[in-house]
Amino acid sequence: MPLLVTDHSWTQTDSTVYITVPLKGAKVGKVDILSTDEYLKVHCPPCLFEAFLFEPVDDVRSTAKVGDGRALISLPKRNSKVWEHLTITPIDKRKKKEVRDRALLKYQEKLSSESTAKAERQHAEKQYALETMMKLEKEERDSIQKVKDAEREKTTAELAAWRLRQKQDAEGEAPPKRQSQRGDRNKLTAMTEKQADGCSDGVRLDQRGNSEAKSKEKPAVLPAPRSAGNIQVTFTPRVFPTALRESRVPEEEEWLKKQAEARRAVNADVEELKGLKEERNPDWLKDKGDKCFATGDYLGAVNAYNLAIRLNRRIPALYSNRAACHLKLRNLHKAIEDSSQALDLLTPPVAANAAARARASVRRGSAFCQLQLYAEALQDYQAALKVNPHNEALRADTQRIRDIIQGTVANTEPQ
Repeated sequence: MPLLVTDHSWTQTDSTVYITVPLKGAKVGKVDILSTDEYLKVHCPPCLFEAFLFEPVDDVRSTAKVGDGRALISLPKRNSKVWEHLTITPIDKRKKKEVRDRALLKYQEKLSSESTAKAERQHAEKQYALETMMKLEKEERDSIQKVKDAEREKTTAELAAWRLRQKQDAEGEAPPKRQSQRGDRNKLTAMTEKQADGCSDGVRLDQRGNSEAKSKEKPAVLPAPRSAGNIQVTFTPRVFPTALRESRVPEEEEWLKKQAEARRAVNADVEELKGLKEERNPDWLKDKGDKCFATGDYLGAVNAYNLAIRLNRRIPALYSNRAACHLKLRNLHKAIEDSSQALDLLTPPVAANAAARARASVRRGSAFCQLQLYAEALQDYQAALKVNPHNEALRADTQRIRDIIQGTVANTEPQ
């Protein structure tokens, strides 16, 4: 049973009440002070002091200092007048219990509001830090890409200038030969005109000179073009099981067209890559990255996906799989970036890419969870659950994140 402190002292002014409570050698960290507008408690085991105040005070501006074996408490009055007593006397047990319960409830509400405000502030700070980090990384990528584009343009201009010089040099050597041939023909013609009175040799010479000049100017004979032919190609018709009014044929066709273009697209950086022929194939590099991921070699998988993306930047599976590797390596910001890139490429949303969209959403949501950005994570998990509503594990993870946001469970990361 606690020992009630009765040797306290108090003074007052028109606006403030000062209370001094002896603590008898207690440490500062073990003193518990609870103050509301009508109740004051100072608990220092095994000692207890409580006061049911005579008039209401402003508990927001109340202060307490602990030191030198005592606690000095300042309570600003709400009404500027002199109190007759510090506490209400007499007061029965039922009234005391009501006052204590109200004070405890108000104190708990204050702690809850402070905790909520702190959590919101931390969430805003983390989100701002994440946005700033992603912005800096984007600016860095843009600057690197700008340097690469400038170098590529410079190299292209130098190559074009070199080709132009080669062409001009070739054309500069050709005119003197043609001019000399033209002079020889003119001389030959002049000789034949002087001997036109009956010199048959001159005529033959003129004819021979003309024939030689024509033979020199005669273009090379080109081979005949190859014969043309037709290749017959037949396609298996696609059958849509849904009704025409509910089908998404245009979206399906657009998705297939984008996939075909992605397979045909080849980056200009292919010429910079050296190695075997299969090492320049994005599909081969993707399979290699998948095998590295399965064996736990996440860095090797990231390197394989990086090369594949350099070859073709329009395959969403490369970004989604690289996001999974970054999750394993705890590169959470890069995982979010790759998952977002994959979701941007997985458009329009159709049945053919539904599973891929669900995987990318779950991977980005997992990264948000590990960064304790549960609101963003819940949106991604709900999007994945909308695609795959019968996945019980996904449903359980979504509910766990919802419970964390509501504060009903501890902060545990979904598996």
